[in-house]
Amino acid sequence: MRSGQQYGEPVESTATALGERATGWEFAWLDGRPGEPSWSYPELARALVRRAGAVLDLDTGSGELLAELAPLPPHTVAVESWARNTPVARDRLAPFGVAVLTELPGGEDEFDVVLSRHGRLPAADIYRLLRPGGRLLTQQVGSDDLAEINRILGAPPAYRQPWNAEVAAARLAAGGLEVTDIREEHPELVFTDVGSVVRRLRDLPWQIRDFTPERYAKGLERLDSIIRLRGPLTVAAHRFLLQAARG
Repeated sequence: MRSGQQYGEPVESTATALGERATGWEFAWLDGRPGEPSWSYPELARALVRRAGAVLDLDTGSGELLAELAPLPPHTVAVESWARNTPVARDRLAPFGVAVLTELPGGEDEFDVVLSRHGRLPAADIYRLLRPGGRLLTQQVGSDDLAEINRILGAPPAYRQPWNAEVAAARLAAGGLEVTDIREEHPELVFTDVGSVVRRLRDLPWQIRDFTPERYAKGLERLDSIIRLRGPLTVAAHRFLLQAARG
C-alpha cells in the first residue's frame, strides 16, 4: 500500500497517512499476530529465494523482511520510494550487498524472483523484469480488512475500489503472467474493549486516515456500548496471496 494510488489501493498512501511516524516502519511487526492468515509469507519467500540467482523486492520498507531471508543471491535489488525509509533500508541491507533503489529498474529479463509484500503490483513491469520462468510472490491486504470497524465508527471505507485475489489475479494475467497459486482468507480479529480498537487504528493509519479519538468520539462511544452489551467485537481481516510465473 504505497503512494501513487494504484488501482485497488487505499484512499491514502501509507507514507502520507503515517505523517511523522518513526522511520523504518513496515509491516513485519504484523507477522504471527491475530488476524494474519494461515500461510507464512516469509517461509514461502525464503523457499523461492534459496533457488534464485537474482531477486527483486518491491516496496521493501525498512528492509527488515528481506534481511531475514538471508543468505540472499549475489544479485538482489530492493525498491523503496518513501524517502524516510530509503536510508534505513540502505543501512540495513548494505551488509548483504543489496542495492536499494527509489524507482523500478529499467532493464529486462533480470530477476528470477520478484517479491511484493503489501506493496505495488505493476504487472507489466513485473513481466518485463522477470526472466522467462521467473516467479512472483505477493501478499496483499484486501479491501474488506477491518471494514466493520469503519462502518461502526461512521468512517469512509479504506479502499475506493474492491481489492481482492480475483482483481489482483486479473491484473497479473492481463500483464502476461500465469497465476499459479491463489489463496485468500478472512481471519477473525477479536477486540475485547474499545481501547484495543483505538490502538489498532493508530497502528494502521490508512484504515481511517483522519482518525483521532476526539474526531470519532461518538462512534467510539457507540462501539463501547456494543462491546459492553454484547461482549467482544469480532471482525474480519482480509489477506490474499498470489504466485505467478512468466512463461
